[in-house]
Amino acid sequence: MQTERQKKILIVEDEKSMRESLQETFEDGNFEVLTEEDGESVMDVVKEEEPDIILLDIILPKKDGFEVLSELKGEVGTKNIPVILSTNLSDPSDIQKALDLGATTYLVKSNYSLDDIVKKVGSLI
Repeated sequence: MQTERQKKILIVEDEKSMRESLQETFEDGNFEVLTEEDGESVMDVVKEEEPDIILLDIILPKKDGFEVLSELKGEVGTKNIPVILSTNLSDPSDIQKALDLGATTYLVKSNYSLDDIVKKVGSLI
């Protein structure tokens, strides 16, 4: 009997404690977890590792989440990977910008527990 392969998630989060908490929670949820702390190297990691889904913060050093999302959606090899923007920015214009750029969904971190985020991600892949 063949076992189902673990789903692979890339978490892009600059805040170390949040990144580690998300990583642990997703690993407990049977995900293979990749992490990055800034937006600059995301494209290289995505092309090499081919994650099933990306959890992307907006406020990042070097390159913000909107720029990363735009790059991901602009390339043939990465445009179909679901991207969830995870941020504390709750302004409707930020949400609309993310959706216009191709985000699958937008989560305001303060509105969700870590377990809720894992369930939401799991429902999208």
